[in-house]
Amino acid sequence: MATASQPLGGKTTCKKIFWAVFPHACFILSLVIYAFLGALMFSHIEGTREVTVSEEYRIFLQNLTFLARKLSDNVTENDKRFKDDIHELFNTADPVWFINPEERWSFFGSLFFCCTVFTTVGYGNTYPVTRVGKYLCMLYALFGIPLMFLVLTDMGDILATVLSKSYNEFRKLQSKILASKLCSGSTCSKRQELKSRAQSKIVINEPLTIVEVLRSQSGAKRGPAKYRNVELFEMLIARENRNTPPARNKSMERWSSCPELAREKPVSRVIENFDKIGKELEKLDVPIVLMVLVIFVYISCAAAILPNWEKNMDFQEAFYFCFITLTTIGFGDTKLEHPKFFLFFSLYIMIGMEIVFIAFKLGQDRLIVLYKKVISFCAEKNMPSKKIYPK
Repeated sequence: MATASQPLGGKTTCKKIFWAVFPHACFILSLVIYAFLGALMFSHIEGTREVTVSEEYRIFLQNLTFLARKLSDNVTENDKRFKDDIHELFNTADPVWFINPEERWSFFGSLFFCCTVFTTVGYGNTYPVTRVGKYLCMLYALFGIPLMFLVLTDMGDILATVLSKSYNEFRKLQSKILASKLCSGSTCSKRQELKSRAQSKIVINEPLTIVEVLRSQSGAKRGPAKYRNVELFEMLIARENRNTPPARNKSMERWSSCPELAREKPVSRVIENFDKIGKELEKLDVPIVLMVLVIFVYISCAAAILPNWEKNMDFQEAFYFCFITLTTIGFGDTKLEHPKFFLFFSLYIMIGMEIVFIAFKLGQDRLIVLYKKVISFCAEKNMPSKKIYPK
């Protein structure tokens, strides 16, 4: 019987794990599929567009040729004038003129663009040019941004659970260490003696029997019989209610007779998991200093790795780039030479955005508490003082 029940228990455990992981995997998988479909769509629309030479581009080339011919051999005399003219000319240039659509809008380039859209980073160096691409970009962001926020909220519950449990375990370990340091041998022995004495003084009163109740009422026979009978009746009812086990409801009877009937369906469990999204994040309560430290360490790890494939970055520039990315500011002043490699960093971006989101949430809660204290303090100051008149 034991060998037959072991595979059944293993199957039920696997089913529980599957239905517990299913909502999280569903969100992440839907976001990955959405990103890949968007990459295929934008690579086809923007990558295959026809490059036409506009009139503005021709005028730009003519002015550039004129400035190059105007430059004399003695560059030092006209150096400042030439720099100002070149700077003014290139301010009128459109960056699209110098971009090859097939290279910029390859599959990986389009996938990188889709990630910057639904994460709301938007570096600005890659953007749709065609009218159809702009309309589809708005529609893509309209559904992609809520999906991304849903994934962030779901991942936030997992991270909040891990952080809260880790912090609580750390506090327990810290309290044990402090208790062991403060508690010497003599004091601990005294405390144990006091505990044992207190426990020895505890008397457990057993419920009285009916005979004992009647004997205890022998002294009450002097009073009227009517009141004596009422008191006896009430004490007997109280004793019966105390010894009577609670009535089982129907669900308990079904469970005791057949456990399979009371067991919930897997679909209802999955629905409950969907309904619990964001609950753990709301209950998270850790110090904001700890979250800032986690963000600093998280960004520092990426800033140490990123310059290995982005040669134009050092540690400080990579730290700045990661912070601007994870906070979804996305100035676009620091450009990536190899966005393909950074796509493998997409999981890092999602987890980092979630950590920053949790830190912002904790900071928001702390600010609300601070505002409440300030408002209550100001209200107490403005309250009219009560005058005490002499009697």
